[in-house]
Amino acid sequence: MKEKSLGEVERVCLYSAFTYPHTSCGCFECAAFYIPEVDGLGIVHRGFAGNTVIGLPFTTIADSTAGGRQVPGFHGLSFEYMRSPKFLQADGGWERVVWMPSEAKERVKGFVPDEILDKIATEKDVSNVEELKKWLKEKGHPIVARWKEEEAVEEEKLPEEAAPAAVPAAPGAPVVAVPQAAAVPTAGGYQLVLNLPMPAAAGGPTYKIILKDVKIIAKKMILKKITEEEKKKK
Repeated sequence: MKEKSLGEVERVCLYSAFTYPHTSCGCFECAAFYIPEVDGLGIVHRGFAGNTVIGLPFTTIADSTAGGRQVPGFHGLSFEYMRSPKFLQADGGWERVVWMPSEAKERVKGFVPDEILDKIATEKDVSNVEELKKWLKEKGHPIVARWKEEEAVEEEKLPEEAAPAAVPAAPGAPVVAVPQAAAVPTAGGYQLVLNLPMPAAAGGPTYKIILKDVKIIAKKMILKKITEEEKKKK
């Protein structure tokens, strides 16, 4: 694949808009786009003249995935693919779709599960992400369960780790705290949680930065044998 794409694409997952999505030339009928505020996917078709729920028209969204680009969260689609039982199978299928134009929804309604159909919002129901989030809660869309799972993970107490040995600072040098990191599994992958204590002089609280759905790719793994002599030195 890398050879055929002249080095541009190394891997493709056929049924995902997030993990190595397939590339598109630009003549697709529809495009899927990620809405991080609700952790769901929107779908817009070429014939929709207005703005989507995230405030962007089809042309702008399509440009993010056209021309052979492989951008996680953006995915060129056809109506026929949306009728397939394997539609976005790796991402949760129709349970991950939260918004689409009413015209597009009408064209595929016979292939959307009955328990999901009326819970997918259209331009007639909401006009922005805040309204969409409220709509999904009121309708009991399956995506809401994902929010609760992620919130539960965030509230879990992180395992305590031994603090790194303190290094004497030079006289007059500012005291900088070393961030403590931990990888926490979630429904969508992993969260990288960083605890950042503020400098003692500031007297501030500890802040937590959470990076959701983190993917770490290692191109090389080195296994090095440690001799008994090296262990003693440590």
